Amino acid sequence: MADQNLQCVLAERPTGWVEPRHFRFERGAMPEPGEGEVLVRNRFLSLDPYMRGRMSDARSYAEPVALGAVMIGGTAGEVVASRDPAFQPGDKVVGMLGWQHYGVASGRALQKVDTTHVPLSAYLGPVGMPGVTAWYGLNRICEPRPAETVVVTAASGAVGSVVGQLAKAKGCRVVGVAGGAQKCRYVTEELGFDACVDYKAGRLADDLRAALPDGVDALFENVGGEIFDMLLARTNPFARIALCGMIADYNRTEPYAMRNLRMVLIHRLKLQGFIVSEHMDQWPAALRELAGMVAAGRLRYRESVAEGLERAPEAFIGMLQGRNFGKQLVRLD
Repeated sequence: MADQNLQCVLAERPTGWVEPRHFRFERGAMPEPGEGEVLVRNRFLSLDPYMRGRMSDARSYAEPVALGAVMIGGTAGEVVASRDPAFQPGDKVVGMLGWQHYGVASGRALQKVDTTHVPLSAYLGPVGMPGVTAWYGLNRICEPRPAETVVVTAASGAVGSVVGQLAKAKGCRVVGVAGGAQKCRYVTEELGFDACVDYKAGRLADDLRAALPDGVDALFENVGGEIFDMLLARTNPFARIALCGMIADYNRTEPYAMRNLRMVLIHRLKLQGFIVSEHMDQWPAALRELAGMVAAGRLRYRESVAEGLERAPEAFIGMLQGRNFGKQLVRLD
């Protein structure tokens, strides 16, 4: 076992776009598990848009990462040592152990996973927090009915790709919005969406109008900004909107000024933001369905994998800029 633990900590709080200088690498002492705790060697680190908010000390739904503290993040790894009888060395587990090679957590904070039919990395994607986010927002907020039109922004991403496939399984017409022709082809040809609008093509308003002749009945919103604004104008009366993320604003120094917010009133829309960690009672049912679909090959997904913790800042910045394809991970082996 190594006697040092490589960690990536928050060095500075960014204003505007995140830069490599906002992170710092340190070598800490190997953590020791206490009574009821488990020592885990992390194998994969999940990089997610919410982390940008945790780097800021602005008011939010969760406490920010402290300066000098290990960056927050979901991890999948292997038990090295355990003082909890429910866990044994070699067990595969998922937790929130952050940007580091090794981490200690209470056994209650870890989820043991079975990698017989589902790869370990997938427990950070379609069978993890992103998948449950998609499942909850679609089923509990969007509540789509067969033949309705469901729109998904960031459609090729870890959350959006699952939303669209679940909506198709319910008999909906599904339209994605993604950045670039390659991503749009993936969304329609591999994920089975009915159409995909390339927001980088320079004709967003016209393309949305053409793709949505019957308007929008349900919207799963991951992006915000101009795209969300234009989609509000295409909603049908009593449409439902699950507001999952607004990544277009995360690095702005001034938020985008919405022009079509009045449509919430005019069309009597249901607009609900949500944080999936506040609905833990829904996770078991969601994970059972998602795991079954992945194991059976009925839920497709793609991963972008950076090699080594040292590449995490670069990969994180790239994700915020839309350079990733599917779920962004870091392999820590």
